[in-house]
Amino acid sequence: MAAGLWALLLLPLVAAVYEDQVGKFDWRQQYVGKLKFASLEASQGSKKLIVATEKNVVAALNSRSGEILWRHVDKGTPEGAIDAMLIHGQDAITVSNAGRILRSWETNIGGLNWETSLDTGSFQVARLVGLQDVVKYVAVLKKAAISLHYLSNGHQKWVEHLPESESTQYQLLYSHGTGVIHVVGIVPQSHLNVLTFSVEDGEITKQIRVAAPWLKSLNEVCSVVGEAVLVCMDMDTHSLYVCSLETEQEMKQIPLQSLDLEFVDGFQPRILATQPSVISASRTQFFLQLSPSHFSLLQYKHGLLSHLRDFQQAALVSFATTGEKTVAAVLACRSELKPGSSDGLHAGGTLEDSRKQESLTCSNQTYNINLYLVETGQRLLDTTITFNLEQSGAKPQQLYIQVFLKKDDSVGYRALVQTEDHMLMFLQQPGKVVWSREESLAEVVSLEMVDLPLTGAQAELEGEFGKKADGLLGMFLKRLSSQLILLQAWTAHLWKMFYDARKPRSQIKNEINIDNLARDEFNLQKMMVMVTASGKLFGIESSSGTILWKQYLRNVRLGSSFKLMVQRTTAHFPHPPQCTLLVKDKETKMSFLYVFNPIFGKRSQVAPPVLKRPILQTLLLPIMDQDYAKVLLLIDDEYKVTAFPATKNVLRQLEEIAHSIFFYLVDAEQGKLSGFRLKKDLTTEESWEVVIPTEVQRIVTVKGKRSNEHVHSQGRVMGDRSVLYKSLNPNLLAVVTESTDTHHERTFIGIYLIDGVTGRIIHSSVQKKAKGPVHIVHSENWVVYQYWNTKARRNEFTVLELYEGTEQYNATAFSSLDRPILPQVLQQSYIFPSAISAMEATITERGITSRHLLIGLPSGAILSLPKALLDPRRPEIPTEQSREENLIPYSPDVQIHAERFINYNQTISRMRGIYTAPSGLESTCLVVAYGLDIYQTRVYPSKQFDVLKDDYDYVLISSVLFGLVFATMITKRLAQVKLLNRAWR
Repeated sequence: MAAGLWALLLLPLVAAVYEDQVGKFDWRQQYVGKLKFASLEASQGSKKLIVATEKNVVAALNSRSGEILWRHVDKGTPEGAIDAMLIHGQDAITVSNAGRILRSWETNIGGLNWETSLDTGSFQVARLVGLQDVVKYVAVLKKAAISLHYLSNGHQKWVEHLPESESTQYQLLYSHGTGVIHVVGIVPQSHLNVLTFSVEDGEITKQIRVAAPWLKSLNEVCSVVGEAVLVCMDMDTHSLYVCSLETEQEMKQIPLQSLDLEFVDGFQPRILATQPSVISASRTQFFLQLSPSHFSLLQYKHGLLSHLRDFQQAALVSFATTGEKTVAAVLACRSELKPGSSDGLHAGGTLEDSRKQESLTCSNQTYNINLYLVETGQRLLDTTITFNLEQSGAKPQQLYIQVFLKKDDSVGYRALVQTEDHMLMFLQQPGKVVWSREESLAEVVSLEMVDLPLTGAQAELEGEFGKKADGLLGMFLKRLSSQLILLQAWTAHLWKMFYDARKPRSQIKNEINIDNLARDEFNLQKMMVMVTASGKLFGIESSSGTILWKQYLRNVRLGSSFKLMVQRTTAHFPHPPQCTLLVKDKETKMSFLYVFNPIFGKRSQVAPPVLKRPILQTLLLPIMDQDYAKVLLLIDDEYKVTAFPATKNVLRQLEEIAHSIFFYLVDAEQGKLSGFRLKKDLTTEESWEVVIPTEVQRIVTVKGKRSNEHVHSQGRVMGDRSVLYKSLNPNLLAVVTESTDTHHERTFIGIYLIDGVTGRIIHSSVQKKAKGPVHIVHSENWVVYQYWNTKARRNEFTVLELYEGTEQYNATAFSSLDRPILPQVLQQSYIFPSAISAMEATITERGITSRHLLIGLPSGAILSLPKALLDPRRPEIPTEQSREENLIPYSPDVQIHAERFINYNQTISRMRGIYTAPSGLESTCLVVAYGLDIYQTRVYPSKQFDVLKDDYDYVLISSVLFGLVFATMITKRLAQVKLLNRAWR
């Protein structure tokens, strides 16, 4: 036991962060996701806006800075989806989990006022209900029932079942403070059922049936205006139908031709009405959308339909109310809307968006927002906001207006605009962007780190001596000019250090821009290239989190998959760095390539090949073209190979090394892994195949090793001074399978280690009574994977390590085709006390530093776990040799210690992945964790053995050195005097 404790003390542990180090080497950015609902307070001095998002988040944003005041993150599954949000005073009411949970939030501090569970049933709509000028209740409409709840505590006042709910689809609910609630249901292409409930006891006071054989649904086709008047559209007859829910029993037809209005063929028109207060009737005015860019403001009053104003070039419209004034906000393109063009940022003709609503674009990306009085349609003067979206290239998608009355009783307003790339912009007159938020970063799907370019002084130093062809005098002048440039750069650096010493650290960080980017001394500052699910690319400076550039790829469909590859780094000056993004559509399976400069975000002049077939696999080869760009091979569904770039030099190199190029394909649906090799004519030939029966198990993931990984030591020195050599197979694939039988007694997890060149199964094992999700890390000669043990009901780790033995088969070169002996496989399992969200291993430039596992926990913490704790050679009973090796005695439990959290209290909500990259310092690994938030930091698995500490006492050391020099000079003088005196004796 004592030996085990002593061995634990020898482990390199991650030390806790000091208070003055918080935010020095790390940063966190929090997001909420794409807006689903938003509410802006209607007062000039308001400081917050309440939002609910598609990421199942309820939050309050500071309307002056855009920062998150408070945030509540629900489950990431459909159970946490927010179905509706209602605002009343300082309370926000949300309905979530398909109408099963009703909550009330205090909007100032984000506290939960109350929560109540609702009966199951398909949720339709929720509305606040007022009685006698006071809002007291909230009504929830389900498919077969309606319930009324007290707004103060959530208690149910009454619940009533809806008649004929099996055949009738109840979709609309309306109340305006008269003591009754109107519920409208539809029997498609037959009739409407209009029910009137009493607020007091839930009794049905009135039930009428209105014939509507032309109507299929109520959603967005019908709305309530004025004193409970139902307005619906009919595209076939190009007419509006109106019916009073309180007095009439039949629909009255009003042809739109009488108002000189027409629908656009193929477009589903919408009606947008507004009810400023739940205790008063809706406005008699409403918007009718006739085409993607055509809105009409209509009014139905006293049985007459009138046309107030036409908006021919409008993109979005919205209503807003302050006091007694209700205005209509219209967002329109400053120039004429034109059919969408397919420029370089489009997906080309490959991914054509079929939705006609999004087929129009604004040519100059400049938009205006204007306010109009709803009573007359007259435009209010001095209410124009002009803004430009040229930088992002995306179109506006949502518009929210915050109106208020100024001291002179005029109307002022601010606008919140959400674009299709999930960017939020908060605008005020005359067009100032108060703040913006890039909410697409809540869905990062791919990430790479690229080294920054050299500074001018560093580049000058590379060619300091010039070229031999310049001659002796030319080389001397070149060196002299280089030295002068370096002196000038050094002087400027000293002046900047002196100037920055008087500034706060936060101000210095904000001064980072794309013009002064340069590689630092230890290569700790890098460019983070992030790809988001919305199709937007970001270039983020790693040391501060500053967004330096962004680029939006239009017409990338939802659910597309992305693969980001670095073809050329900044090491090949003057050639610019080059990244290639492969985008694959989920539905059509078609792909396209986007090539860009990762430092500046500009599209590359290099034209990528047009991909006419679905791409199954990509390979980034180590060979380069004449411009130092790595060759990218793309394999399509016909097993044909496309090379990019495809120059003569590249094709010649491919012919020479074709015999050594192998790749694999995975067909998870058929449970098949296939290996192929490349021929000289760039055709492929299948070399092996492994079939896993899909009726028993399915392939979950296939994990290879990272191409930039370095292994420093080829073996481990054992206690008897012999060497246990690692089995370092760069072609090894770890294949994880899971049983198709979900019964807890018959579930299992399978692991196969397969050579990707020969298809040889090196090792296979099965964890019985286990199930996923499985997280796996494959590095060097070991594999670590985590799963759920259904029998013991706990999370477990299993670690595999592969060794050749005490003798190496071939110490100079590795070949999968020449491996007659299978490696020795050591295996051990451990108990882990928590579930896992993400897992990755640290990586350094030379692989000398100890390896740690970075484990993302559901709590948002990142645990740095030494790999030595997951060593399969840990002995149950320590021996003299195991003590000599510093092997920790085996204990099945792996404890979570808070001092091993690398992000202290900077938790990451809903973590999906961890990315690690090496720096210029061998001791330092750069870490980026992403999910709903993004967090970047540095870790030191073996501590900072190659850097002086921050608290290094320079003054003391300098004083000692100066003191020693001074003492040496004095003693030298004294010795000389002594020798002179001795000579005179």
